[in-house]
Amino acid sequence: MTGPDLPTTGGAGRPEPETMTARDRRTVVLLLVSTFVVILNETVMGVALPHLMSDLSITASTAQWVTTAFMLTMAVVIPITGFVIQRITTRATFLAAMSLFSLGTLVCALAPGFAVLLLGRVVQASGTAIMLPLLMTTVMTVTPPASRGRTMGNISVVISVAPALGPTLSGLVLSVLDWRWLFGLVLPVALGALALGAARLQNLTEPRHARVDVVSVVLSAIAFGGLVYGLSRFGEASGEAGGLVGAWTPVVVGVVGLALFVARQRRLQRSDAALLDLRTFASPTFSVAVGLMAVSMMALFGTIILLPIYTQGVLGLDALGTGLLLLPGGLLMGLVAPTVGRIYDRSGPRVLLVPGTVVVSAAAWTLTTFDAATSSWLVLGTHVLLSAGLALMFTPLFTASLGSLRPQLYSHGSAVVGTVQQVAGAAGTALFVTVMTAQGAVLTEQGADVLEATAGGVHAAFVVGAVISLLAIPAAFAVRATPAANTVDDHPRDMVDSVA
Repeated sequence: MTGPDLPTTGGAGRPEPETMTARDRRTVVLLLVSTFVVILNETVMGVALPHLMSDLSITASTAQWVTTAFMLTMAVVIPITGFVIQRITTRATFLAAMSLFSLGTLVCALAPGFAVLLLGRVVQASGTAIMLPLLMTTVMTVTPPASRGRTMGNISVVISVAPALGPTLSGLVLSVLDWRWLFGLVLPVALGALALGAARLQNLTEPRHARVDVVSVVLSAIAFGGLVYGLSRFGEASGEAGGLVGAWTPVVVGVVGLALFVARQRRLQRSDAALLDLRTFASPTFSVAVGLMAVSMMALFGTIILLPIYTQGVLGLDALGTGLLLLPGGLLMGLVAPTVGRIYDRSGPRVLLVPGTVVVSAAAWTLTTFDAATSSWLVLGTHVLLSAGLALMFTPLFTASLGSLRPQLYSHGSAVVGTVQQVAGAAGTALFVTVMTAQGAVLTEQGADVLEATAGGVHAAFVVGAVISLLAIPAAFAVRATPAANTVDDHPRDMVDSVA
């Protein structure tokens, strides 16, 4: 169902929308709520691993697969979504995503053993991977350029707050209920969103038909699956004899697969047949913003994985206490995101990105002062400071990066952003955990006890993170404001084809 007030995601020369219709607003709200629910599940299982190990009689390395498999599936599916969204209607894409997520959630809630639970997580992740690019592409399609910052602020709530709240909500549920309720409580919400979408969601796009390049799909799976799997293995492998070889192998395979994938996309995009159109990187603003986004996601996911290890292994807090300690930072990101969006609409990205990167770096360097005697209040304050800095960064990065593209590339840009988030999140987790484990092993050999070794390892990891945070500050000055109107003329064909 299309009409004069229903813009498409493609079509050369299509004018940008001047206003959002009531139907567009309902669609965006439904997608926001649904995406929040599905992304929340990406980090909800971390706190539950000890419960799974006890209840299902499995080892820690086996239990970790409920998170690893989720990330792997996301990394494999997200690069394909740019192609899917352009060729399937908004309604069909949403129904497919929420159906997969709901089915996976049901399977997890009823899982009699680990194998079925793992299958449910893979099905869940398949739906989750589609939702975020669909949300971003829809927002860029229906939102006027002058108010995109405010709407993207709401997306920032979804992307940043949902992963941060996952451990907190998980700790609260597990303090009174069985781990299966982590899925049982989400299932009615997912089914409600699915039913509402089936009843009210209308198409906002005109799909165009094209053949799927199977070779690109296979190369994409090898590239991004290999990278995420290898990176996720580093933390565990660093403590095993010869384990790093098992981690490096999939990373190398992933890098080779990525090189072949990029080469094939550059050839296919000349005939507008690429699975993931890399002409998005012809925009300098998009390239710099995506790089900054990668650094931000490394900081966010690295901190999410390391702070609970520190608070429980060094400060002696339990899972619930840790979750509550991290809750204010997550809530702050959600509260300030809409305001950040309005500031972006008025003043552009630099006024937010420059102070944001400085605040994130200040918080990162404060983390390096943590030891076994650090007060929980300092941990709380530092996490709130870090959350505030990230909140200043996410909205302008999403808006400026996608806003610098031609409308035909919105879906591919959204897929690139989602893929970078997964790979950077895995890289941040791998880097922080590997440094922590390696330094902890050195201190143990020198005679330190478990608490001292853990504290020393966490300190070393935070130092590396703080050094990386400094790279973001000069890059923030390179992100330019998005033009008020985005047309094909803003990106001449000869410039766009230069990367082909």
